[in-house]
Amino acid sequence: MKPFAIAGIQMHLNHGSNIDAMGARIDLTMHLYPWVQMVMFSELAVYGPFLQYAQPLPGNAEAEFQAMARHHGIWIVNGSMYERRDGGIYNTTSVINPEGEIIGRYRKMFPFVPLEQGVQPGSEFFAFDIDGVGKFGVLNCYDIWFPETSRQLTAMGVEVILHPVMTHTIDRDVDIAISHATSAMMQCYVFDVNGLGAGGNGQSCVFDPSGRALYRGDTTEQIIPIEIDMEQVGRSRERGIRGLGQMTKSFRDRPTEFPVYQKGFDGSYLDSLGPVATPRRVDAPPPGNVQTLPVRRSFVK
Repeated sequence: MKPFAIAGIQMHLNHGSNIDAMGARIDLTMHLYPWVQMVMFSELAVYGPFLQYAQPLPGNAEAEFQAMARHHGIWIVNGSMYERRDGGIYNTTSVINPEGEIIGRYRKMFPFVPLEQGVQPGSEFFAFDIDGVGKFGVLNCYDIWFPETSRQLTAMGVEVILHPVMTHTIDRDVDIAISHATSAMMQCYVFDVNGLGAGGNGQSCVFDPSGRALYRGDTTEQIIPIEIDMEQVGRSRERGIRGLGQMTKSFRDRPTEFPVYQKGFDGSYLDSLGPVATPRRVDAPPPGNVQTLPVRRSFVK
């Protein structure tokens, strides 16, 4: 057995800085579960989903998480935050080691357009090794809906996909199903951590490399400490999922390359679908003619 303990934090998040609240959850997690080696949060946990909080990295926010990691001697995956970089805004996840060093940043490849308008897509995969444990990779929310992303990571040897999400929409059941299917298809662990309030509708979950659910959460605040066995990944990929399908090796030995990925593929059908845009009523005025309604005051006293 090769154990490693990861705690997902499902918590209420606000619009604006959540750093102090996240630090408090880390303190509580390490008090209750001192055997935890990594703590991860949900997508955009640091400042919420407003672009106005975007800032350059490195910066003060990362520095606070670096101090937390050093203090507790743990890995921290901060979920993500909006980053200003090269004249654009990216949805960026920072990974920090127990020495408080930023070992890498992953920029979301598939911003949730059209809802995430103004966010630039990243172009680089991010995988990292933990000595004596194994290889980890990050996919941010909508990324996992495109199987090419998880295929690329697992072909690089990734054994655990860390998947921070901010799903507050009615398709959370589909989101979970895709994470579940990914664990089986790619024969890896998937940690799918969602937020609450401004951060999502919860239901965080963890799946193992045989496609079994290790945990399914509800819609309350939760600390989710799960000890995984990294040896299960290699065993599943070598012997097959539950002793059956050996998908990773079968993909390696595939008899053909897929035409959709080859230059010269006829993409006329895909082009016929039109641009990514928010659906509107048939009788709705064009977006440029929509009148802005006055902002109502909050009813909360």
